[in-house]
Amino acid sequence: MRNLCFSPKSSSSSSFSTSHFPSPFRFGSRPSFSESITDKTLETAEPMIMKWNPDSTTIAKVTSLFYENRKEAWDFIKAVNNLQKAMHLVAGDSNSEKLTRCQMLMQISMKRLQKEFYQILSINRAHLDPESVSTRSSFISTRSSTSDYDDEDDDKIVIESISEVEDASSVAMTDLKLIAECMISSGYAKECMKIYKIIRKSIVDEGIYRLGVEKFSASQIHKMNWNALDLRINHWINAVKIAVKTLFNGERILCDHVFACSDSIRESCFTEISKDGAMILFGFPENVMKNSKKSPDKLFRVLDMYTGISNHWPEIDSIFSFDSTASVKSQALTSLVRLGEYVRTALNEFESTIQKDSSKSPVAGAGIHHLTIDVMNYLSILADYSTILSDILADSPQPQKNSLPEKSLFGFSDAEESPMPAISLKVAWLILVLLCKLDVKAEYYKDISFSYLFLANNLQYIVARVRTSNLKYLLGEEWLSKHESKVKLFSSTYEQLGWGHVIDSLPKNPTVGTSPDQIKEVFKKFSSSFDQAYQKYSMCIIPDRELLDDIKTSIGEKITPVYREFYNAHLAMVRRKRNLTCMIKFAPEDVENHLSNLFFGIIELGRSSFASSSSHSKPSLSH
Repeated sequence: MRNLCFSPKSSSSSSFSTSHFPSPFRFGSRPSFSESITDKTLETAEPMIMKWNPDSTTIAKVTSLFYENRKEAWDFIKAVNNLQKAMHLVAGDSNSEKLTRCQMLMQISMKRLQKEFYQILSINRAHLDPESVSTRSSFISTRSSTSDYDDEDDDKIVIESISEVEDASSVAMTDLKLIAECMISSGYAKECMKIYKIIRKSIVDEGIYRLGVEKFSASQIHKMNWNALDLRINHWINAVKIAVKTLFNGERILCDHVFACSDSIRESCFTEISKDGAMILFGFPENVMKNSKKSPDKLFRVLDMYTGISNHWPEIDSIFSFDSTASVKSQALTSLVRLGEYVRTALNEFESTIQKDSSKSPVAGAGIHHLTIDVMNYLSILADYSTILSDILADSPQPQKNSLPEKSLFGFSDAEESPMPAISLKVAWLILVLLCKLDVKAEYYKDISFSYLFLANNLQYIVARVRTSNLKYLLGEEWLSKHESKVKLFSSTYEQLGWGHVIDSLPKNPTVGTSPDQIKEVFKKFSSSFDQAYQKYSMCIIPDRELLDDIKTSIGEKITPVYREFYNAHLAMVRRKRNLTCMIKFAPEDVENHLSNLFFGIIELGRSSFASSSSHSKPSLSH
């Protein structure tokens, strides 16, 4: 590692004295220019270096040079740098006593700097935490290199700039960089790197552990129950952001700063410090995907893990940009691939779950089926991951056009020039599968009017969930408009089937004079049909307020005004004929009140009295 043409020699003595070397003028010869420079350098450097010889005095052993006197510490670095230059001047003469003298001083100074480097790293563990380093990196990166000290003005500028920055982490980073540059240029890079790697790697490994990320074997993952695994996944999701943005980013910044003078050294240090922890972190998702049971219920956790890597990929790519850390990026990408495969499989299994739902008990009151609620809850949450899902589904092979139903069945126009995104088609397809399943379940009502009310309720619920969630951005206004039209069609068909006979019981011209018998027949028919309809649908429920108001208003507008007009027109005659009074069961106000009280039945899942086979033609949500 040492790049000088000389090699420091070890000394058996812990002390060093200049009395062992003859004076340069002892033989009366005039010294050369290089010898004069060397002599001057030795004269300046030797007292400074010997003062801080860690083997000479107790004070030097226990005291930190950089902590005690920062000005003297910088003078020490300057003396060592000048000593190195002087050694080059006399390096041609291997027998030179000056060279031996310089080598001895260099060994002592390097031993001192190793001690200082270790102390700064150890004492400032808290100040050199990755978060502090990341926060202050912008300031540190603007500071010019301070490895050369050729004049006093430069020293003064550097010292003043440091004095302006009072935080310990900035000071420590600056000192570490000074020492590292000095040791590397003096041929002691290996010793410097060893100290740095040992201390900083322990910090990264501890940080990963404290974030709750551990290395698990395949068998350990396989044996975990879902609650235990879910807890580990939750730890990982919380950890990945901190690990990337703070832990690894801070280490990269610190490493780049301390070893700015050597690309190969900073790469070597960062790789050895961070690689093990990063491989554990980014290998966890792949391990889970390969060795845990797959279920649609776990999809959102998997999407969270995918998001954890995908959202931080630019930082991962930048932090681990060295060739020697390519395996870290490769592991992160492998985990992304595995997670994406799981998502695609889970979506297919979710579709299969919808299709396999075998419940045959119609919902009481023609209300919302539990399958509708479960599927729309799932899809609403899924829509929150639309960006991630777009990436995942974009990589999956698209089905052939002739293998899909017409886009109109999805709720989209069939326009070649504006193809729908894969995620939009997938969601529309899953809703279509649900609608087809609801078509089947509608057939379990023996009265077809209940089937249409059931379909209207469930489709309205689907439309409302789409409009009030991120699904509306995936499906769009065209989809919503088409399905809202279907809701109106189902509700109007229910109205016609359920209340048509009530409407038809009233004359088209209620004020036209007629015989008492005809009046009697109208009141009798209306009372009977209205009472029958009211009793039948009094237990029904329409949970959606907008749909409830629309249906009640539509039925009321077709019945109440006509009945009131007929009632008022013939009330006088009815009162004269006492035998007709008993035929009037409802006053107009009674009709209004009864209609107002409709569709507030109790939501109850289970078998209804309306279940049985029917030969009627059944409605369809999917067509």
